[in-house]
Amino acid sequence: MKIFLDTANIDEIKLARHLIDGVTTNPSLMAKETGPFNNITREICSLVNGPVSLEVVSTSVEGMVKEARVLAKVHKNVVVKVPICWEGLKAVKVLAKEGIRTNVTLIFSSNQALLAARAGATYVSPFVGRLDDIGHDGMQLVGEILTVLKDFKTQVIVASVRHPLHVTQAAILGAHIATVPFRVLEQMCQHPLTDIGIKKFQEDWGKVKKE
Repeated sequence: MKIFLDTANIDEIKLARHLIDGVTTNPSLMAKETGPFNNITREICSLVNGPVSLEVVSTSVEGMVKEARVLAKVHKNVVVKVPICWEGLKAVKVLAKEGIRTNVTLIFSSNQALLAARAGATYVSPFVGRLDDIGHDGMQLVGEILTVLKDFKTQVIVASVRHPLHVTQAAILGAHIATVPFRVLEQMCQHPLTDIGIKKFQEDWGKVKKE
């Protein structure tokens, strides 16, 4: 399973670039950063040797397609994020014919994922954490989508990841990608027994005669 970083923060991307296969952004993540949007996106693309998702904000098919064409020209790695909705599906169909890769986002049902795949989406992003937040099983949805899309080329990006267990579950289910916040990526590397082991080795090394 590939790992993307869910962020628009340049410092986080620089710290994690040796571990990740791509980056996903959205308007909310972009709003947390300072500097012009175009500068941020170009720098992200220069740092990441893989897909970089940039999201449209229009609500009409004409607006989405127009924005997508501009975003796709930023860099060859750009994937255009499009929200799952009636207009979004029509936009994805148009963009697929033009060879522009899309990531259909805000997926909360297998039917939404199926429609996105049929429209030609390169990726679909089920939001597991937001489903968990309202008492649903986000990872169950991931399993359903993987089954429903088994005969499609569309890849599944597990998004809205809250903790390392989501990443483990996604990998076990066979998801193509998990996109994780930097905090979760750090947690994936940590374990209290590892810390204890390192400390013990250092203490014991101090007791060894060096000459």
